[in-house]
Amino acid sequence: MGPAVQAQGGGGPPPAGAAEGTDPRRWRALWVTLVAGFMSLLDVTIVAVALPSMQRDLHASAPAIQWVVSGYALTFALVLVPAGRIGDAMGRRRIFLLALAGFVLCSAAAGAAPTITLLVLARLAQGVAAGCLAPQNSALIQQMFRGGERGRAFGMFGATVGISSAVGPVVGGLILMLAAGPQGWRWIFYVNVPVGALALLLGLRLLPRVACGRREPLDLVGVVLLGCGVLSLMLPLVLAEAGGVRRLWWLFVVGPAFLVAFERWERRVATRKGQPLLDPALVTSTRGYATGATIGALYFVGFSGVWLVFALFFQNGQHFSPLRSGLAVTPFAIGSATAAFVAGRLVERLGRLLTVCGLAGAILGLGCAVLVLWRVPGENAVWYAAPALFAGGIGSGCVISPNITMTLRDVPVRMAGAAGGALQTAQRLGGAVGTAVLPGLFYLVLDARHGSFRTAVAVAVGCGIAPIVCAFVLAVQDWLRDHRDRPAASPPEVSHSHTHASQC
Repeated sequence: MGPAVQAQGGGGPPPAGAAEGTDPRRWRALWVTLVAGFMSLLDVTIVAVALPSMQRDLHASAPAIQWVVSGYALTFALVLVPAGRIGDAMGRRRIFLLALAGFVLCSAAAGAAPTITLLVLARLAQGVAAGCLAPQNSALIQQMFRGGERGRAFGMFGATVGISSAVGPVVGGLILMLAAGPQGWRWIFYVNVPVGALALLLGLRLLPRVACGRREPLDLVGVVLLGCGVLSLMLPLVLAEAGGVRRLWWLFVVGPAFLVAFERWERRVATRKGQPLLDPALVTSTRGYATGATIGALYFVGFSGVWLVFALFFQNGQHFSPLRSGLAVTPFAIGSATAAFVAGRLVERLGRLLTVCGLAGAILGLGCAVLVLWRVPGENAVWYAAPALFAGGIGSGCVISPNITMTLRDVPVRMAGAAGGALQTAQRLGGAVGTAVLPGLFYLVLDARHGSFRTAVAVAVGCGIAPIVCAFVLAVQDWLRDHRDRPAASPPEVSHSHTHASQC
């Protein structure tokens, strides 16, 4: 590598030891990244409860208003891997702060949008900013923390992912209740502005400045091939409610072809000693990475889809308000948050076994909850299902953050951004499948059973549990393999943590 340059610029040299994970400000810096990550992930689900009022105020058609949600999810997923690679090359602090500033500006633009067209454009740009933020979070954790501290930091990150996904409807309902009126939905976006501005100021002060090596050109061919592949797979899914799967089914053939071409191109770049967008060695040679990414994708198929099904059941079947519907699944969010913090402290000791136990708990908890909703009539079902949802949340909290830790633990720090971006892309793809398929299945059963909401929720959530069972089987196999190979394996931190400590 060439002479080191100060990638972040300004503000003087980094604190002594910052590159080795001993920056005394690292825990405060972590909170800045978690707040930003929480906002970006919350905006995937929080908007859903405000769609009816947006549609009325802006006189929007149903397909147009759908783009407020699906457009954000689409651009979010498209930029994850390129943004992670750019962060690796140019400095994660710089990309994080630029993306956060863009997210705040786009939030303000979305809140002030006078037409549906401008609102959708603002949401597309906001998704790009959020997608640039996300991979920097996991990369900064790998950069700032080592050993047991890294597990605890990932535990907090996993709690953020779980809570933001689960409490979106609750937070959205509260905002609409407090900002009553025809324009109250605008505060769904405006609330990001003061929080994001404060996080930006703290980030400028606390995030570490780390020197990085000679910049390599971005693999533009890889960016195009991967982007076309992800777009082809996600577009029919995010437009599922508008008949996207029926009209665009052929993209499910085109998408894998682009991804195969992307894989072959990356191998060619790596063979020629270039800088691929996503190093093939991450999948072929990095222990646990491919398995962890697959587990994450499978889990998010069920994890993301069941919340929409629960919302449809409570709001349409039980006639709950959006706020009450969100509160009905709050026990899961509480269990997930509590377990994620604890799991971060246990993952170094238990490893993949923790993920195995978490997946088993999520399967049992969700299974018991849907059994209660199926068999117990009336509103009392919510109270009877609460303990099972809490148990399922505890299981979920032992899945997301430990899986992130186990998946990224042997990734060289120099590739942390691209690896984190690819992992989250797999999760976004899984989430897109779940949110498209499970609600569609819910309505299909509802029509076939002549309006039986209890049967519809049982079948849809039961099918959502199926990919989680597949993830459980894969996790058991990985745990057994890891347990068998452990005596011959070197400690995770020996190979990479110090070798790449000075790199971005």
